[in-house]
Amino acid sequence: MVARAQAGDEEAFRTLWRDLNPRLVRYLRVLAGDDAEDLAAQTWEAVICGLDRFQGDDDGFAGWVFTIARHRHLDGRRRAARRPHELAADYRLELLAAGDDPGAEAVNRIGTADALRLIGMLAPDQAEVVALRTLGGLEVAEVAAIVGKRPGTVRVLAHRGLRRLAEALEATRLFDSEV
Repeated sequence: MVARAQAGDEEAFRTLWRDLNPRLVRYLRVLAGDDAEDLAAQTWEAVICGLDRFQGDDDGFAGWVFTIARHRHLDGRRRAARRPHELAADYRLELLAAGDDPGAEAVNRIGTADALRLIGMLAPDQAEVVALRTLGGLEVAEVAAIVGKRPGTVRVLAHRGLRRLAEALEATRLFDSEV
């Protein structure tokens, strides 16, 4: 599909976009909140500009796109740090928790917005790894390459983050059953 898109096949690119964009936006929502859609658009613009230089297969394409998205996000954070601005409101997140497979359980028990909110409550490095693994559907090696960490570190971050989500969902379930 990637080779066809590189050759100018618009339908192939459209297929790649349809498959990857929802996962990309969910990942970016964890990192960038309300700016996720804008960041996704910037990412796809960069993908279009660099598509002819991409070397790899369809599986590697997703990792490449998520890497571009992450770099765009980090660039935006650096720009914001140079020109700080005040937020309109102080957003505070409540601590919630999950079971043995919180990724599957979250999808089954709660809506996308709630899942993104829960993931967003994790430590930033855990949230990013969990988002790339569960929302992005990427393998450990791909996530490690994107975030610049060793695969073992990615596994530990994902495990700790998913464990924390499991605990939050379990606490929520207990609370719901008492009401």
